[in-house]
Parts: sequence; C-alpha cells; structure tokens
Amino acid sequence: MGLGLAIDYSLFVVSRFREELHAGHSTEVAVRRTVSTAGRTVVFSAVTVAASLLALLVFPLAFLRSFAYGGISVVLMAATVSVVVLPALLRALGPRVDRLSIRKLQPKPVGTGFWYRMAKFVMARPLPIISAGVALLLFLGAPFLGIEFGLPDDRMLPKGNPARVAAGEIRENFLSNEASPISVVAGDVGTDPQALAPEVDRLALDLSEIGGVTRVDAMTGYYAHGKALIRPGDSKRFSNDKGLWLSVVADVEPLSPEGEALVREVRQVAAEFGYPVDVGGAAADLLDSKETLFRRAPLAGLIIGVVTFVVLFLMFGSLLVPAKAVLLNLLSLSATFGALVWIFQEGHFAGVLGFTPTGMTDTMMPVLLFCVAFGLSMDYEVFLLSRIKEEHDNGADTINSVAVGLERTGRIVTAAAALIAVVFLAFSTSGITHVKVFGIGLALAVVLDATLIRATLVPAFMRLAGNANWWAPAPLRRIHERFGISEHVELEPVSAAAGPSGSVLPSPVPADEVIDLRQGAIDLVVAALHANELSGPTHRPIKYSERYKRSILAQLDLCSNDRQALLLLEQENLTTEHALRWKRALANSA
Repeated sequence: MGLGLAIDYSLFVVSRFREELHAGHSTEVAVRRTVSTAGRTVVFSAVTVAASLLALLVFPLAFLRSFAYGGISVVLMAATVSVVVLPALLRALGPRVDRLSIRKLQPKPVGTGFWYRMAKFVMARPLPIISAGVALLLFLGAPFLGIEFGLPDDRMLPKGNPARVAAGEIRENFLSNEASPISVVAGDVGTDPQALAPEVDRLALDLSEIGGVTRVDAMTGYYAHGKALIRPGDSKRFSNDKGLWLSVVADVEPLSPEGEALVREVRQVAAEFGYPVDVGGAAADLLDSKETLFRRAPLAGLIIGVVTFVVLFLMFGSLLVPAKAVLLNLLSLSATFGALVWIFQEGHFAGVLGFTPTGMTDTMMPVLLFCVAFGLSMDYEVFLLSRIKEEHDNGADTINSVAVGLERTGRIVTAAAALIAVVFLAFSTSGITHVKVFGIGLALAVVLDATLIRATLVPAFMRLAGNANWWAPAPLRRIHERFGISEHVELEPVSAAAGPSGSVLPSPVPADEVIDLRQGAIDLVVAALHANELSGPTHRPIKYSERYKRSILAQLDLCSNDRQALLLLEQENLTTEHALRWKRALANSA
C-alpha cells in the first residue's frame, strides 16, 4: 500500500507541475501552485486513507491493529515525501522534468480528450447510466449475501506443504475431532484442585449430556452420554497446583455454525461450576472473533464515515458531495466483496488461481479489506473532486467543471490505478489463500473505482444534482468559510509586458478596445489561419488546422470570464500579431 500510494501521490504532483509549466509559469511559480493545489489534495487524501485505517484500532485483535499501525505509518510517509521532498526535486529539475520523455507529445487542448468526451457522453444521459451502473454493482455484490464466516485452516497452505499434508491425513483417515476439542478451563480455583473432585465430576457428567458431545476428559476420569467410563483418579495432566481444565470432544465440525452453537451450550453449563471458567478451542475462537468483529464493526464504520464526511466537507463546503462519495464507495466495495465470495468461498477459478475452496471466508478479511479499500477508493475520489471544484471555483458551470475535472485527472488516475492494481495483483502469486484474497480484493476495488465509479457514476450523479452539488445550509457554510480549506488558488499575476516565450508585447491599448469574447475568439483564429502558423509549448511553428481551430473555439466557450480566456491563450502560446493584441486587451480588462 505504501508503494501504491507513493506512486499515486507522485504522479498527481508531477502531473500538476508539468501542467503549470506548460501554462507558461516559471519553475518557482509552478512549484508554489503545485503544492497549493495538488499538494493540498494529497494531504486531504492521506487523511481520509489514514482515517479508514484508524478504524481498525477499535478491534481488540492484534492482526487488525498491526495493519492499522503499519498502514497509517506508510500513508503519512508517502504524503510527507510527496509534499516536501518531491517539490524540492521538481524545483531543482524545472523544465528538465520532461527531458527524458520517450514520447514527445504536445499536450492536447482542454476539451478534446477522451475523458472529456466520456464525461459529456455520460452527462447527456445520466439516468440510464446510473440505473445500469448501480444494477451492475448490486449484481456483483449479490453473492456477499451468502457469505459464511470461518477461520483459516491448513487448506490455506499450498498443496504439498508438509503441515497441510499431515492435517489432511488426520482429517480424511482419522477422527480429526480429537485434534480440536473444546477446552473448559478454571485457571485459578483458589484451593487444591483435587479437593474439587466432586464438583469436577458433576460438571463433566453435565457436559457429556450435551447433544453433539462424544466424550469429556477430566482429572476425575472420562465421561460419555451422562456416564463415567473410567475413573483413574490420578489424571494429573488435567490439573496443577493452581487450576484445572476439561477437554470436551464433539462430533461436529469445530469451524461451523454447529460448532459455535455447541460452544454456547458448553458455556451455559460451565457457568454453574461455581468458579470462574473460560471456554476455548477452535470453535470458541471462531465464535468470539465473529462476535467481537460484529459488535465493533458499526463503530468502525461510523468513524470512517464521519471522518471522511468532515474532511470532504472542509474541502468542498458541500453536503451532497461527501454523501455521494461515501455511498458510491459502499456500492463499489459491496461489489468487490460479492466477487470475492463468488471466487474464493464458492471456488470459481480455483484451478487458475491455485487455491482450495473451503466454503468459508476468513472472518477478519472483510473488515480489513473494507478499511483499506475504502481509503484507497476515496483517494481517487478526492483527486477527481478537487479538480472539479477548482474548475467550478474558476467560474465554470457544473457540466463543464465535471468534464474538465475528469479530463484533467483521467490519465493520471488511470495510470495510478493500473500501477497500484499491479502491485496488489502480485499478492495473487502467493501460496497462502488469504494473501490471495487480500491482493485480488484490493485490486478489484481499485479497478472498479477508477473505471465504473469515476468515469460514469460520479459524472452522472453530479449532472443530476447540478448546483446542489455545492449546497450547504447557512450555518455549515459559515463553518466552511471559517475553517474549510478551498481548492481554489488565486492565480499568479500575469505580466502584460511579456508573452509566454519572453517576447515583448505591444504597448497597452485602451480598455475600450476589449472585444466580445466569442467574436474575439473567431477573430483570433481567423488571424492565425491567415498567418498559417501557431507557436506551441515548444515555441516551434506548427501548421494550423481546422481541427485545432475548433478546439480553441470549444475551449474558449468554456471560459466564463476574460481572465480564464487570457490564461487559455497564454497556455496555447498563440503568438500571431492579432492574438497578441487580443491578449493585451484582455490583460488590461483582467
């Protein structure tokens, strides 16, 4: 997870730095703007991931707590390096950050990329896409309704492993229930255990009468079906100078609902012994683990939900955006859990993946996967929403802010998701089954979130909500204005004296020469067409094309004010005389 998050955060920061450089900013300005925008998003993303892992600490199980401690450490380390060390490296590299690029591609104009077109396609038909997407997620999650919880046994090991071979021989050729008895322990009776022989005899007789119990072994002898079989009187292995214990052998599978029910009955009978008694064994371990997890799960879910909601509200100042993010993540995770039950519990693809299905799912795995996958899924959600909010703060309407935000993050999030999915899929090569479950489960969660959720459901839901995406009641709005952190960053002043390539612009013209935005765009493109050249980001003339003309016009249509139009022209480095005059006029008006 540390490797995956480090890659995610680094890609996001480097991409924003390159974007700022291509917009004509100096290295220092580009670094400041990158840290103020992408760096801020990385910090908030790390907080949401850490909060999800923090919920594991509510479970009194060392296995889950260890993941919380390790996971939170690597998340904080990845975020710190991304916002402290990486910006310093980018400042040292400056424009040389692109020097070793294998493919020298010009950045595509905003509004022409695949993700932009995808967003527009989705937002043109939100209801059918939401219906189809939610139906697909519910279909994938349906097998989770049939989950059977259990604990891992020897079958989680690879075939041929000596421990698994020995356990398999016992299970298939011998009475394996002898190997997993229920232990009834009175650890401190406060007197000589031998003096309690009558009480032990009575307890053993009562335990032997429970349905499913085949034999009870105690210091007073061996019992079955309410009768004493042997009374050796010297069975010292069941007692010492402090306490005593009894072994209850049953004819039911310990790791099963029947085994759990038997433990409950044994505890009821043992409670009448007169001294504090503890009941252990494999069946008791399964029962107690499930009850502990189920009892603490609502608290863990509440912690994740509240912290995530508060963090997203502080970022976006909205009630609907955090609620939508949490809901979509829950849908995505339900689909992931359903797929895992279908694969590992029911045994599909067992031959391909190389595991032995047991008809059960490890009790702790869903909890662990939920906390880790929820944080990772929210990671991409924050990346996307931060760019959408930035476009919205710059004056774009809901449709255009969503489309441009998705286009700005589409390639980066897709690449990051692919890389982290590869990291997790490497776990599937392990010979241990629950390690396979962990790796494949997280990879599925990341892929679902980066494709179905981010590319279709998020734009569709935001299109339906419209301006309500950014609504909050007045009291909460005041809280956000006072304590929230906006994604919007004030633009660096643009000098009217120099163009993006350092060329000196003509002297300012009166403000009344500022022309209508749309007409100015048309005049600009016509002038560039007559000049038959444009200067791209590398300041090399390129042949003008009708396709590029349409692209510029489409982008200018998205601009809601002259300041945005000026930045667009600076980014495109349009250097014809007419373009310079128009940029000069826009600079005066801005």
